[in-house]
Amino acid sequence: MDRDSETVAMKEAKRRERQLGPGRYGLHDVEALEDGENDIGMCGWFLVGLSVLLMIATLPISIWMCIKIVKEYERAIIFRLGRILRGGAKGPGLFFILPCTDSFINVDMRTITFDIPPQEVLTKDSVTVSVDGVVYYRVQNATLAVANITNADAATRLLAQTTLRNVLGTKNLAEILSDREEIAHSMQSTLDDATDDWGIKVERVEIKDVKLPQQLQRAMAAEAEASREARAKVIAAEGEMNASRALKEASLVIAESPSALQLRYLQTLNTIAAEKNSTIIFPLPLEMMHGFMKH
Repeated sequence: MDRDSETVAMKEAKRRERQLGPGRYGLHDVEALEDGENDIGMCGWFLVGLSVLLMIATLPISIWMCIKIVKEYERAIIFRLGRILRGGAKGPGLFFILPCTDSFINVDMRTITFDIPPQEVLTKDSVTVSVDGVVYYRVQNATLAVANITNADAATRLLAQTTLRNVLGTKNLAEILSDREEIAHSMQSTLDDATDDWGIKVERVEIKDVKLPQQLQRAMAAEAEASREARAKVIAAEGEMNASRALKEASLVIAESPSALQLRYLQTLNTIAAEKNSTIIFPLPLEMMHGFMKH
């Protein structure tokens, strides 16, 4: 059973190495690395012992070379003879190193913000647009950020630019202009999955601006103006139709009572007189003219 377990473990390690690449660590590998002993060999322990003796022999001068301090938002990855020291990242606060065999790298754990430069993107409906954005990310695992990639910051910036072009290339212009939140969420998920092996956590992605070509802006403005004019004409036609219906109903009411027409005449005269016009038009009923026409 022990041999079978060792064989399965070796196969699993080889499979993980093929997936991640030589010298790369996954999350479970880092946990084992931080909790287990680092085998540096007999020669390595001999050098460590000489370093300790040298430090003791040169006290108290050597103490200033052994004491290191990292800030609250930093973590230190210590390498002893080229291998990550047991316990993983150190800090914040005070820690000790051996001056001859140990070296360390500071990793900033704060959230980092950077602008994605404007990217010329060809949309799904063959329209060229210029889009820029902003990305918020932080180092979630300092060991992975040091052991798995040379420069996590530069790699995340380049990956964000590529992801922006890839995601927008699958959208048409209307979707880019209206579905910015969905595009930002898709980019955030893609970046977070891609940077997981680097110990990077992408917290937020935002699309800042979408710039259209001048000719396309003029065409869209003309289309919007024509659409507004069409709606205005429809509204005016509906108003005329409603007014004609109201006039028809009013004429039917006046036809039922002839005296109502006289009252309407008087209201019209009152309105004209209130405006202080120099000329007053007095309408005469046609019935009065019939008498003169008979004579």
